[in-house]
Amino acid sequence: MPDTSTAVAEVRLLDSGYSREARSLLYHAYRHEPSYGYLFESERPGYEHRVRATVRELIKQHFFQELPALGLFIDDRMIGIALIAPPQRRLGITESWAWRLRMVLSTGFRCTQRYLAYHQAVLACLPSDAVHLLPLLGIHPQFQGQHFGEQLLEALHQWCAVDEKSEGIVLDTGNPRYLEFYKRQGYEEIGEVAVGPIREHVFFHPNPQVLLNAQA
Repeated sequence: MPDTSTAVAEVRLLDSGYSREARSLLYHAYRHEPSYGYLFESERPGYEHRVRATVRELIKQHFFQELPALGLFIDDRMIGIALIAPPQRRLGITESWAWRLRMVLSTGFRCTQRYLAYHQAVLACLPSDAVHLLPLLGIHPQFQGQHFGEQLLEALHQWCAVDEKSEGIVLDTGNPRYLEFYKRQGYEEIGEVAVGPIREHVFFHPNPQVLLNAQA
């Protein structure tokens, strides 16, 4: 793999044509995450299949609803991605019976119920309805630790800031090694969700426009 330690990745707005690349990247980004290990029962055979199926169905639903997504590319390879649920358009997953049925058939009833409970608990932590939510966010493991996470978040902050009605961005993680990283990027913890034995931390980053207005 070429040296990418000083590379600046290209940011692209994605559509459904990138679904296959998005599925592969997010599967690798999430399969070792503690929260997913609990939600989809990593101790039971078939765990990787359940993670693949979940990522597939989330991406399929996201693009079906024509929701935005940003990708990071180096030499036409996607190395990072963020799915974005804008204000007022983020409840489609829990309201879609077709999505629920596909999830039950591919991951099982118990895993689907666990995921829905986790999803609702995160939504309950939102500071208001006027925020962008990031349901899936990841850098491919081969490219982690090279500052691409910072590049992806900065692109997200700039993209979401165009919406003057948005108060900011909300994301969550159950991985302790990401906590200080998000805080360094200007995120503050606004809630904590129990995902079985895992503590899922919910973070908020204010829209730069909101900060400027508050300081004016």
